[in-house]
Amino acid sequence: MVNNNGKKGESDNDNREKIFRSRINVLSLLVLFLFGIVFFRLYVLQVKSHEYYKKQADNQHFSHSTLTPKRGEIFLSGGSGLLPVATNKDMFIAYAVPDAIKEEDREVLSYKVSEILELEQAVVHRKLSKPGDVYEPLKRKISEEEIRRIKELDHDGFQLEAESWRYYPNETLAAQVVGFEGFKDDYRTGLYGIEKGQNSLLSGKNGWLKQEKDAGSRWISIGERLLNPAQDGSDLVLSLDYAIQFKAELTLRNAVRKHDAAGGRIIVMNPYSGDILAMAQEPTFDLNKFSKVEDPSVYMNSSVSSVYECGSIFKTFTMAAGLDAGAIEYDDTYIDTGEVKISGYTIKNSEEKVYGEQIMSGIIENSINTGVIYIEKKLGNDKFLEYVEKFGFGKKTGIDLPGEIRGNISNLKTNRDIEYYTASFGQGITVTPIQLAAAYSAIANGGELVTPRIVRTTIDKNNQEKTVEKKVVGKVVSQDVSNKVGLMLENNVVNGHGKPAGVPGYRVAGKTGTAQISDKEKGGYVEDATVGSFAGFGPVGNPKFAMIVVIDHPKDVEWAESTAGPVFGEMAKFLFEHYGIEPTEEYTKGELERFNRVHDYLNIIVDEEEDNSDNENYEEESE
Repeated sequence: MVNNNGKKGESDNDNREKIFRSRINVLSLLVLFLFGIVFFRLYVLQVKSHEYYKKQADNQHFSHSTLTPKRGEIFLSGGSGLLPVATNKDMFIAYAVPDAIKEEDREVLSYKVSEILELEQAVVHRKLSKPGDVYEPLKRKISEEEIRRIKELDHDGFQLEAESWRYYPNETLAAQVVGFEGFKDDYRTGLYGIEKGQNSLLSGKNGWLKQEKDAGSRWISIGERLLNPAQDGSDLVLSLDYAIQFKAELTLRNAVRKHDAAGGRIIVMNPYSGDILAMAQEPTFDLNKFSKVEDPSVYMNSSVSSVYECGSIFKTFTMAAGLDAGAIEYDDTYIDTGEVKISGYTIKNSEEKVYGEQIMSGIIENSINTGVIYIEKKLGNDKFLEYVEKFGFGKKTGIDLPGEIRGNISNLKTNRDIEYYTASFGQGITVTPIQLAAAYSAIANGGELVTPRIVRTTIDKNNQEKTVEKKVVGKVVSQDVSNKVGLMLENNVVNGHGKPAGVPGYRVAGKTGTAQISDKEKGGYVEDATVGSFAGFGPVGNPKFAMIVVIDHPKDVEWAESTAGPVFGEMAKFLFEHYGIEPTEEYTKGELERFNRVHDYLNIIVDEEEDNSDNENYEEESE
């Protein structure tokens, strides 16, 4: 019995010990589980969500401010210094503090303020009816008169605050080149022209300010304060000479009005450096009032962003290619029969003229279509295409302006003879005015194709200047060929269709081109619609400029020698005087009188429409 009882006691003890251990294990697991939950929660709070809660704490204890940099300014070059064309100007915004306006006063005050700021009373009343609101914008860039009258209200519910805005002090000058700043995705940025193309340089980099605040959101003067200053944008000095630019715009405006033309362009380029000295366009617009423009296509810089069939000014490149490749010689002759038949087509000279025996120079002077076809045949299609591409056609020039397009010479890849024949005199292929300016510069400078340059110098926030280097694309033709083609173009101005572009006493080289306007919808060409062009350089032998003039769809005359030619001559005369170049050739009094008579209409000072609005009131795209 004793033994049995002893065993029973031992068994009970074992059971109790097992139960105890089981409970300990369960409790341990429960503690571990709870500890795991706590650990996991701490991990989430302190590690995984650290940044989130840190920001939450920072927002409670610190104020964060974005520091906006000063946008770089844009200048034009000039003999007497720099001319600002895009600057920054502090202008005022009127805003309401609804929390400071009593309910019974809202009706009267909304009426008064709507009258002062020329806003709808219902809109103002709605903005004033927001209890607790301490900032409600009413109108930006208000006038001096509006500022004065808001101050006269002497009410805490209406305040003024200065804002920095883009301002264009010369309004329309070089509008398409400079471009403008506006809103995109709620951010102010460059939208067109240099403002867009060089936005990263001009805009600089935002900074920030972090400072400790108390429970009332007031800055604690002895608290923590961290500052990362904004980096101001760089200033840009353009290659445009403001005197040449102004003259180009005035001359072009008068020509477009005289001929009731759809528009026009002038590009003046330094043939050696590639500097664009002027880039004028009609129609144009006031940069300070760009939002009032009815047709936004006027924002586009058509010198780089539009193409056209340039016509006979392309004959210069066909001639240069033939001479450089050795397909023809300078003193070669050929017999012109007035037409060329190919693949069922008949190509004739302008006005169906027949010139008979001609020297090569006569092809340029008389602008003979069949003459350049003769040269293209001697060259061969492959060689002709090679030179077309070497002169830069079918690809972008690389000018530092946004929106440049490459033109279209794709029909020359079909190897159909008819396409090459028409291309030899500038039909069937499309080019941009800037490509033509660069290509004529290559003829002028001895055969080098130079990249056009519009930004000459950048000046960073530390006032360090950096000059944009000249870029040479490659050698197109030899110096000898350049000289010979230059003489042919000079003969054209002296004896051929280029006479209206001549300047008494100076050696001027150039070529006319009258082309039809293609009909994009119906195919073929628009009836009785032409584009007149004149391209050239001067003075021959030591050229200071290359230039192209384009007049779109003149209504009163058809030929470029009557539209673009005189504009080229007027600009050339100005450029010779601007650079202080003395006459090198003899001229008669009659020649000078004839020049002045032809160019009188281009010297008229255009009366601008009277504008009584304050500069401070110019409009800009709103958010």
